Amino acid sequence: MSAHGISLRPPTLGVILAGGLSRRMGGDDKALLPLAGRPLVEHVAERLVPQCESVILNANGDPSRFKGLPFAVVPDSVPDHPGPLAGILTALEWSAVNRPNIAWVVSVAADTPFIPRDLVLRLHEACNETGKPIACGASGSQVHFAVGLWPVPLRHDLRQALVSQGTRSIRDWLRRHGHAEASWPVEPADPFFNINTPEDLRHAEILAGRRGLNDRA
Repeated sequence: MSAHGISLRPPTLGVILAGGLSRRMGGDDKALLPLAGRPLVEHVAERLVPQCESVILNANGDPSRFKGLPFAVVPDSVPDHPGPLAGILTALEWSAVNRPNIAWVVSVAADTPFIPRDLVLRLHEACNETGKPIACGASGSQVHFAVGLWPVPLRHDLRQALVSQGTRSIRDWLRRHGHAEASWPVEPADPFFNINTPEDLRHAEILAGRRGLNDRA
């Protein structure tokens, strides 16, 4: 990314969402599944860390299983594993307390190892161009609601939606605020390809070996 691009990107906290139960992978921790000799979460971090001021991992359970990773492991700030909205809320609240100079959080899933290297910049541009408070990533005709840019001041509204109103769908919460979209092509491969099954993991091994995908900005 050019220095000019970096100058247009406000300080942003990255959160890698790894709080799911991984039922389709037999309950294994997807973030730690090996891809090309490294855990999935390391592939995500390699692409996300250069785009952010700081990065945290949202994961529940024993944090020591991530002891080799160079960032904080933060569990959901609400109980009972209510889904990715809880991870987004956790990151917004963590940022407000621990990084009060950061007004934005970008979220990505731990099972999306090929996220774009210009994700954060493009999401900020989408917000700026549309005047919407939130932006989500898209590829082809699909919007990836868990890949998003979120303003920290919306944490109070999100907590109320989760805790008081029982909202669980990111899409449902987005309807309250509106959102912009930043879209990427799905060729040579979808940059938001996510790994839910053993078959997906095998396909990801093929994708990881493609130089064009690895080098794409």
